[in-house]
Parts: sequence; C-alpha cells; structure tokens
Amino acid sequence: MLPIVSITPFTLQDFPGRSACILWFTGCNFRCGYCHNPDLASGKGERLDWPSIEKFLLSRSELLDGVVFSGGECCLHPLVVELAQRVQSLGYQVKVDTNGSRPQVVHALLEAEAVSRFAIDFKAPWGRYREVANWGDVELWRESVRAILSRGVPLEIRTTVHADQLDEPTVQQMMEELVDFGYRGDYYLQRFREGETLGGFAKPKRRFDPSLLEPPEGLRLKLRGFAIGMP
Repeated sequence: MLPIVSITPFTLQDFPGRSACILWFTGCNFRCGYCHNPDLASGKGERLDWPSIEKFLLSRSELLDGVVFSGGECCLHPLVVELAQRVQSLGYQVKVDTNGSRPQVVHALLEAEAVSRFAIDFKAPWGRYREVANWGDVELWRESVRAILSRGVPLEIRTTVHADQLDEPTVQQMMEELVDFGYRGDYYLQRFREGETLGGFAKPKRRFDPSLLEPPEGLRLKLRGFAIGMP
C-alpha cells in the first residue's frame, strides 16, 4: 500500500491555474502545534493502493488537469518520485506541497522533471524553527528552495499564521529573511484554521493585522483567509 490515505476530488485553490485533486500523504517529520491535519502528521490512516488511485484519476481526466501531493509530508516517502511520474503519465501536472526538509528528494523530483510547481512552508524566523516546528536544520530548507529556484520551476513560499505565535513584527522579520536569502516572488500568509490541531491550539487571543506589514521589494505578499484586522 502507498502512504496515501485520502483524495480530495476537486479544488480550484490549491494548484493555481488548474482544476485539481489532492492526494493526501500520511506521516510528517515536523510537529507544528497549529497543524490541522493531526492524523496525517502522526502517520495514521488507511492506505490506498495504486490501482484505486489510478482508477480515480482516469475517471476524472475530462474534469481535472492537476494533482497536488500534500500531507503530511510527501517527500518523506521513497516512492514519491515514481508516483509523480505515474501521475504525469496519465496526463496530469503535479504540484508538491512540502516543508522543504528533504532537499535530496526535491533534487530527484527536479531531475525527473516530475513536478510543475512547488509550495514550501516557511514556518518561522530561522532562529525559532525548532520552537515552532520541532525541527531545526534550516540549511536543508534553504537547499530545497535554492534547488527549485535554480531550475526555474514555479514556487510559492507560505506561512501559516497563528497570531499568538507569530505577530506582525515577527512576520515582517520573516519577509526580510526571505529577501536577504535571495527569494523573490509570491509569499502567502495563511490564516490559522480553527478545529482539531496537533498541539491543541485554539483560536488566537489577539488579532493579526496584515495591513501593518511592509513587504520588501521583490516580495509579493498574498493573503489566504484574512480580512484586515481579522483574528
């Protein structure tokens, strides 16, 4: 069985410019307290086999043109490159959502020309990564980003904001760190989603106001789930 436990049959939001489905991979090497997929982070879920996934994809070939690998962390799994190639062979473009901690897998996906777009999470300022994600080898993250940028494959970098954990000055610092690192492009802020979370995070006690941010030159700030002043 594969490390895929469920399929979201349709999305217009997760793969820009494409109608897509999402394959959800179980298992993650991060432990972010705000994570709204605690079962996936913990490696739970009944696995699907390739024939059932292939059957679904073939049945949707007239409706979809993209497939998102999400999770969990899809790059933990040895078969991810082969799976991306299989999906491509069915006529789909592949987008990979990753935490960036497995640059060797990112390199392999790029070498195989198996991915059309990446999204990488930027969890916190460099000095707070272990606090926020319970993982701290940020040079691996940097290597993943450098590899994607060097190939010219479309990339978005994104941060989930729980306002009690990341306030406006902290996110401003993160934007400056991205630009200093050399990143230019889309930077998404995603509002924390209430519900069951890995670390029992509840609704923030304070409000996060994106209007207080001043994106550095070359960084395009985009919002998901925010209204100005929304908690």
